[in-house]
Amino acid sequence: MLVYLIRHGETDQNKHRNLQGQGNFPLNEYGRELARITGEALAGVPFDYVFSSPLIRALETAKIIIGNRKIPLLEDDRIQEISFGEYEGLCCGREGYNIPDEHFPYFFVAPEKYQVPPKGESFEEIIKRTGAFWKELTANPEYQEKTILVSTHGCALKALLANIRPTQIKDFWGEGVHKNCAVTIVKVEDGKAEILEEGKVFY
Repeated sequence: MLVYLIRHGETDQNKHRNLQGQGNFPLNEYGRELARITGEALAGVPFDYVFSSPLIRALETAKIIIGNRKIPLLEDDRIQEISFGEYEGLCCGREGYNIPDEHFPYFFVAPEKYQVPPKGESFEEIIKRTGAFWKELTANPEYQEKTILVSTHGCALKALLANIRPTQIKDFWGEGVHKNCAVTIVKVEDGKAEILEEGKVFY
């Protein structure tokens, strides 16, 4: 099994450093262009199935990448983005910061110190739910010889990788969140996963 993990294209919320979480925001035109370029680069990849977060930015990215190819597209809630609860839509950028928690930036720089917002989700929770998706996907006999595209989000993608290579919360981000439309390729054979390429961009 070959699994291509991709982060969705850019949205206006990304551009303005607003917390999207599980809010349903579309790609902006630049994000669609990134998806088109990435789709052209992956045009020769014989995808058998596509799994996507149900959030529109991930679905739109997946649809642009597969283009006119007749490939089953399956939505799965377990690979949607982390929830920021009551903080969704607020700005975490230096200019315009309006989150009612001065320590929220720990989310990015010291995740082990992160305090979950009201009605939000922890790193442990997103690792657990993406891990359930990954375990089910890679254990399914139907997919063992297939090539699969998974369209997801920045934090959710890192959570998937934390299941592939066990990671402590303090090291969750590693070298940082992947860029929009960055592609990571994972080979799964005999139940063992190997990351062949991580965070590759085609633009």
